[in-house]
Amino acid sequence: MVSQTFEAAAPEAAVVVSRVAACIEYRGTAYRGWQRQQSGVRSVQEAVEKALSRVANHPVSTVCAGRTDAGVHASSQIIHFDSDARRSMANWFHGANANLPADISLAWAQPVEQDFHARFSAKARRYRYVIYNDPVRPAHLAHEVTWNYRTLDIERMQQAGALLVGEHDFSAYRAVACQAKSPVKTIHHLRLVRFGQFIVLDVRANAFLHHMVRNIAGVLMEIGCGERPVEWAAEVLKSRDRREGGLTAPPFGLYLVDVTYPERFQLPHRYMGPHFLSALNSLDD
Repeated sequence: MVSQTFEAAAPEAAVVVSRVAACIEYRGTAYRGWQRQQSGVRSVQEAVEKALSRVANHPVSTVCAGRTDAGVHASSQIIHFDSDARRSMANWFHGANANLPADISLAWAQPVEQDFHARFSAKARRYRYVIYNDPVRPAHLAHEVTWNYRTLDIERMQQAGALLVGEHDFSAYRAVACQAKSPVKTIHHLRLVRFGQFIVLDVRANAFLHHMVRNIAGVLMEIGCGERPVEWAAEVLKSRDRREGGLTAPPFGLYLVDVTYPERFQLPHRYMGPHFLSALNSLDD
C-alpha cells in the first residue's frame, strides 16, 4: 500500500513528494539513445521529461531501468520520477501522451514507495533482437529489424547460444568503452525462434553490458551463416578479448522488452513486444 497518493494530499498540508513508476515504449530510430545529451541532440529521456514537466507544471527528472543506445527501441522501458504535483495516474498517463511525439508512448503510470528505484531495484532485464532473414532488403520495418541476406541456420545458432547461458565473464562481448564495474553477468535464458522470415533472439539476464546483446547477435549470425563453427561462441567468451568477437550487430533490431522487479512493488505486467511480432508472447517465460 502506497502511503501517499496525489489525490489524498490536502490543500493545506505540507508539500509531499511522491514517487511514480512508469512504462515507456519508443521507436529509437530518430534519437541518439535514451540518455539526455547536449543541447540540439535528440534523446528519448529529454522528450519524456519535457512531457512530464508540462503535466507536473515543474521540471521533472527521470531515472530509467537501462540506458539504450542510438537506434535501439523499447516496448517496456521502466522509469521513476518524483513530483509534488497532485495528479492522478490518469492525469500522468493522458497528459504525458498528449505531449509526447508519435514515436514515444507512456504505457502506464503507478505510484510507488520511495525505496523503488527503476535501475537498482531491477532483478533482471530482457531484450529481443529481431533479424529479417531474406535475400531481399525489406522496404517495411527497415529501421526496426536487422536485415541479413545470408541464409541463417537457426539450429547452429541455438547450439551456440546455449554455450553462453549461465554466469560468465562477458568481457569479449562488451564494448571497449563499457563502464560497468564487473564484466561478470548471468544469462538466465537465451532462445532463438523463427517466425517466417524473422529470427528472434530472446535473452534475459540479471544485467547487461554495453553492446552485449548486439555482440552476441553478431557472433550468432556469423555462426548461423556457416562462417564460424558453433564452438566459436564459447571460444570468444573464454578469450575475454573484444577483438576476438567480430563485428557488433546493428542497433535497429534491438528491443528492451521487459524488466523484472520484486513482487512487493506490484507493477503492472504488460505484454512484451515488439508489437509486430505479437506471437512471441506465447513463449514460455
